[in-house]
Amino acid sequence: MWGLSCSVFSYPSPNFRPSFPAATLRSATSLPVSLDRKHYTSDTPFAPEVVKAVDSLQYEFRAVDNLVARNSAKVLKAFQNARLGSHHFGGSTGYGHDEAGGREALDNAFAEIVGAESAIVRSQFFSGTHAITCALFALLRPGDELLAVAGAPYDTLEEVIGKRDSQGLGSLKDFGVEYREVPLADDGGLDWEKLASSLKPQTKCALIQRSCGYSWRRSLSVDEIGKAIRLIKMQNPDCLVMVDNCYGEFVETIEPPTVGADLIAGSLIKNPGGTLAPCGGYVAGRDKWVKAAAARLSAPGLGVDSGSTPGDIMRTFFQGLFLSPQMVGEAVKGMILIAEVMASKGYKVQPLPRVPRHDTVQAVQLGSRELLLAFCEAVQRSSPVASYTKPVPGITPGYASEVIFADGTFIDGSTSELSCDGPLREPFAVFCQGGTHWTQWGLVLGEVLKSV
Repeated sequence: MWGLSCSVFSYPSPNFRPSFPAATLRSATSLPVSLDRKHYTSDTPFAPEVVKAVDSLQYEFRAVDNLVARNSAKVLKAFQNARLGSHHFGGSTGYGHDEAGGREALDNAFAEIVGAESAIVRSQFFSGTHAITCALFALLRPGDELLAVAGAPYDTLEEVIGKRDSQGLGSLKDFGVEYREVPLADDGGLDWEKLASSLKPQTKCALIQRSCGYSWRRSLSVDEIGKAIRLIKMQNPDCLVMVDNCYGEFVETIEPPTVGADLIAGSLIKNPGGTLAPCGGYVAGRDKWVKAAAARLSAPGLGVDSGSTPGDIMRTFFQGLFLSPQMVGEAVKGMILIAEVMASKGYKVQPLPRVPRHDTVQAVQLGSRELLLAFCEAVQRSSPVASYTKPVPGITPGYASEVIFADGTFIDGSTSELSCDGPLREPFAVFCQGGTHWTQWGLVLGEVLKSV
């Protein structure tokens, strides 16, 4: 009898050779079946650099498997507590008043998963920026101040805030909300000393961006977010804390509401949609403020019980959420692999290969416009959809600079499937996300290495 480790066989290295001898097994029909050694030693589809990296990352991959198991158990328990049934998958039309309880079950399950009082998960949120905007407008009023405590926010929020001119279309600045930033520390993390004395009496909301966005910085852990919240509340207990949670869901075993965040928001075509949700977003946190965000999505007085979800979208929301821990785990493995391979080629990477992960983004500093374009073109060529197209940089609504996107995905903009993008400005970094299995990035990297 051979003692086989499940962890080894979860992700065997491409050149894995079993130590046991060829044997003969008997099937139910008593036909002899020979175990052929060649089955285990076939040529790998990976580039040598990828093979070497995978062989060295078995410990990290097993740690991710443990994370997946813990988060999967949490999601399963929430679905059971919501008494999820097939009747919850039915669609609705018009006002959505004939909806069969799926909205409530999904909201309750999502709130339990992220440790919040309540949540609103809706197809009518068409992006993470949209959900975050509804949350910010729920919390802020004329004369209030918004304080970004993790440096500059993501590009698409600049016109929402009024940091970049929105042409009078209704930014927070247009409504009399002031804005300040706490710059990052020299090491790319939060500047704790400045944060400890940064709040003013009129500071009504502190914005914390969990992921790095297009900044060359570390993404924040939930523990760091909790420490920042404590510092904020010590200075002004009435200051509300809003966390942009995009790309952070299920990368750790807890979410920001468990450490005191008043609201979090994000997109379903990123982590929590499990690559299946075709659209949508969420806001979760304290019940009062979730309802206020819902009023911004719809209208005051309509509450959270309106809005149709046609067809089988509700089923994809539930199924995608159920699969999310697994999909996020594969994406994290892919990001670790990118970091290991690209660092071995001398490129600066953020984060480093073997440090704890707090989001599903891997940044690689390429140093020139030409290399950034070449990297994205290689990813597009390796995609299942529109592989025959060439990504072209251009001005995209919401972004301050020219941006190039490579996203041959089944769902438009679904960065959780496999994608990369980057602004065409110094230091010409590419930001990689997603991957339904780490082997996708293993194959993509072979094409990238030929190009850069």
